[in-house]
Amino acid sequence: MPIIFTPDDEPYLGRKLLFHFDQLICSAMKSNSILAPMTHDFKLTDAQRMACLVIPQSFSLSLSIRELIRQGYLFGAHVLKRALCERAVVMYYLYLYPEHVSCWHDGWHSRDGAPSLSKMIEKISVKNTPDLKVCGHDLAASMNSLLHAKPDSAYWNIISMNETKVGFAASKILDRPDLCDDLCADVIPWLALVLGMLEAYFPREVESA
Repeated sequence: MPIIFTPDDEPYLGRKLLFHFDQLICSAMKSNSILAPMTHDFKLTDAQRMACLVIPQSFSLSLSIRELIRQGYLFGAHVLKRALCERAVVMYYLYLYPEHVSCWHDGWHSRDGAPSLSKMIEKISVKNTPDLKVCGHDLAASMNSLLHAKPDSAYWNIISMNETKVGFAASKILDRPDLCDDLCADVIPWLALVLGMLEAYFPREVESA
């Protein structure tokens, strides 16, 4: 068994959702390579300065998740989902509620200044679909379980030891294509949202590119 996998022999090569994740990453990196130099040539708004920090972080997290998939570290990749999700949600939340951008720049240190991921999801829903009640806690629950080591996080690193025994992986997970598919299905929408926010915060730059 190779210690380091390459793009030619990685364990989940050929999974359809992984292929789509790869395509989206390529689009993200191309967009970033075009837009990033432009941001040095004009005066940024406070919202754009926020985006200039959060968008590259989001792309970096996506690449980290992808490399963890390549090396079979699916549990660690799943843990990173929340970090990517939160950045995508922060940008969307501040796009819909621009009056809070200054609070973000202040570090969201004030008592009521830093909304939780669940609250941001709910306020986004209120703005977009006021007639549909969304429980942000339910949407964030599985990611929170992974991050905070709750009992139900066991699902994401359980492996088969033999026909009668299961265990919990401490290293690579090479035979759980379902985990790979679930991961890609979860992160693709968040990365797509980040790309959408790139165009939302820099519309003229994207159009000129």
